[in-house]
Amino acid sequence: MATNTRDLACTTEDVFRVLADGWLYPAWVVGASRMRDVDAAWPAPGAQLHHSVGVWPALLDDTTELLQWHPPHRAVLRARGWPVGEAQVTLRARSTATGCQVRIDEEPVKGPATLLPRFLTAPILRWRNAETLHRLSYLAEGRAG
Repeated sequence: MATNTRDLACTTEDVFRVLADGWLYPAWVVGASRMRDVDAAWPAPGAQLHHSVGVWPALLDDTTELLQWHPPHRAVLRARGWPVGEAQVTLRARSTATGCQVRIDEEPVKGPATLLPRFLTAPILRWRNAETLHRLSYLAEGRAG
């Protein structure tokens, strides 16, 4: 599993307002390039985000499903990115003296990525998720207040 944390100058509620807006998904998730649709039930568990991964002309349409939603502290997603596979992504937010801290855990759970040793996949996921949290911080802090 790859884990990243980032301190943000906003509240956990600000973070979860961003997560609750499914149309913002490609603005904070590295690799997601565009949204095609957001289930009307989002952010209820079982709802899906319909997005594309990659860059034109090599775009792949896929989905991300919300497995658990406990705002403003925890969300669990099943991110699909075939042909690489699927990953379980857990986002946690906790209050701090200066705002909040967000933690993201990502683990490949299905497909070819599960066959690769963790010492190869974990650094790549940590690098990508550092940027993902950086982008999430811009959105959450920008909406704060």
